[in-house]
Amino acid sequence: MNRGRGEGWVILQIVLLAAMVVIPPRIGGLPAWPDALYGLSVVAGLIIGLIGLLFVGLSTLNLGANLTIFPRPKETGTLTQHGLYGLVRHPIYAGVLMGALGWSLLRASLPALALTVILGLFFDRKAAQEEIWLAEKYPDYAEYRRRVRKLIPWLY
Repeated sequence: MNRGRGEGWVILQIVLLAAMVVIPPRIGGLPAWPDALYGLSVVAGLIIGLIGLLFVGLSTLNLGANLTIFPRPKETGTLTQHGLYGLVRHPIYAGVLMGALGWSLLRASLPALALTVILGLFFDRKAAQEEIWLAEKYPDYAEYRRRVRKLIPWLY
């Protein structure tokens, strides 16, 4: 998946996100969401989901003309280190993950929660490939990478 602009990564991301939307909240044979947590889950899901959408929106604004759906940076692009990119190197991925977690909690869906974990692993691998391309293009990427966490502020 590391040829071209990263089209394969984009296709797989779309498939995973579509699966998150259409997967039933409950699948026979799997444990159900605990009823005692349903109300809290809905509130937490709304809050986390809205924060995720805010992250995605602000990150796209921070990128400006550098924005592309592909993981390979634009030929004419510059390295963005301001805004949310000063907090994490991949804030759009972090925002989509928060949105997916919010959606899973809002729906009280263990299958969607499992897909959120898979999506997190996917974004970690996609970001690793993207960082290879970023390091090839931008000489100061190594210093940025040492200074700023990948997906979770101050942790990872």
